[in-house]
Amino acid sequence: MSVIKVAILGFGTVGEGVYKTIQSHAEELKGVLGRKVEVAAVLIRNKQKKRKIDEDVLVTSDFNEILSLPQLDVIVEAIVNKEPTFTFLKQAIQRGCHIITANKEMFAHHGKELIALAEHHNVSIGYEATVAGGVPVIQTLRQLLNVNRVRHIQGILNGTSNFILTEMREKKQSFADALSLAQAKGFAEADPTNDVEGFDAFYKTLILSRIAFGEEPTWEDVEREGITSITSELIEATEKLGLRFKHVASISRLDGQINAAVRPALVGKSHPFFSIEGVENAVNVQTDIVGSITLQGPGAGMFPTASAAIEDLVYVCQKKPTNKNFTKTPDIHLGDKKENLDELWLIQGLTTDYKNPLITLIAQSSDETAIIRTTMEVIKQLISEQNVRCCFEILGEYEIESNNKEVTLAAI
Repeated sequence: MSVIKVAILGFGTVGEGVYKTIQSHAEELKGVLGRKVEVAAVLIRNKQKKRKIDEDVLVTSDFNEILSLPQLDVIVEAIVNKEPTFTFLKQAIQRGCHIITANKEMFAHHGKELIALAEHHNVSIGYEATVAGGVPVIQTLRQLLNVNRVRHIQGILNGTSNFILTEMREKKQSFADALSLAQAKGFAEADPTNDVEGFDAFYKTLILSRIAFGEEPTWEDVEREGITSITSELIEATEKLGLRFKHVASISRLDGQINAAVRPALVGKSHPFFSIEGVENAVNVQTDIVGSITLQGPGAGMFPTASAAIEDLVYVCQKKPTNKNFTKTPDIHLGDKKENLDELWLIQGLTTDYKNPLITLIAQSSDETAIIRTTMEVIKQLISEQNVRCCFEILGEYEIESNNKEVTLAAI
């Protein structure tokens, strides 16, 4: 029986998880692929550090030693930063290896080029682990897009931010205390900027856009806002209104234009993200045939991410290498553009003497926190004129728990 030889680049949390899973699920992999899977090499930075790796596995800090192996079928990349990762994967593809990556920053910048190169060299790329850890959103979208047209995607794509927001609400912690706990548990890096400022979710959003719509928005046009402005007082005020903060990525294409944002938003009990807590990730996909589906699961950690990489291993080994670059999907025309539609917003600081016929009061928890219905254009105006301290969109339907009817803002 022939053997599939695999090299793992990086032996941190993800790389070690892939190594352990290949060992623990050897029989399952053999049953699915019809061949034994063996780890032939591991790329590490510090050769002096002791690791639990079999003696017959090449452990090296020189990538050229791995490329020189007599047989090499798949490379699983689990390191960080755009370089030297991008260079390594280009060299692997040119050698004729399938590649699997968990590096969302590198793939957001260079994914299209890698896919084109892989098509030229007749190999495949797996990148499920770049988006939502153990949540199989990319494989699901690949299946949905056979016939369904995706209208809209919303996602909680960063487990660290979701964990912090959960801790702040459940345990009444400050942002700083919740972040410290996330770091102590290994959910956040010493420098948490990528997570809490939304860069991690931003890169994942771009990858999802390519899969769903065959193209991505102009990077500079994507609103990216982190969670550092969310205070304990704000969370407490919104909780009284039956709402929870989530850090949400959203993507849609309307009248030929991709609209994307990564920012804090509020959800009520009827929204599928209301109960997504801790380090969980979730993706809601709205399509024209099946309607709305939500996938959820652990978004970080050794084995959830390793699970995605292992499923990609099966995918690239079974799939005939027909890597086509992202194909633009048919557009959906809905008439009025998004900014002309009424939406629900939570605002703070709008004075009661501010009158606008396009603003309707829905609910109020204090003199300074209220829910209004208005358009995106009005919100932009309020922000530009500094008539509000902060505002957050409320996703989905919001049910008022009292019997009060909607009243105009002037009647507060």
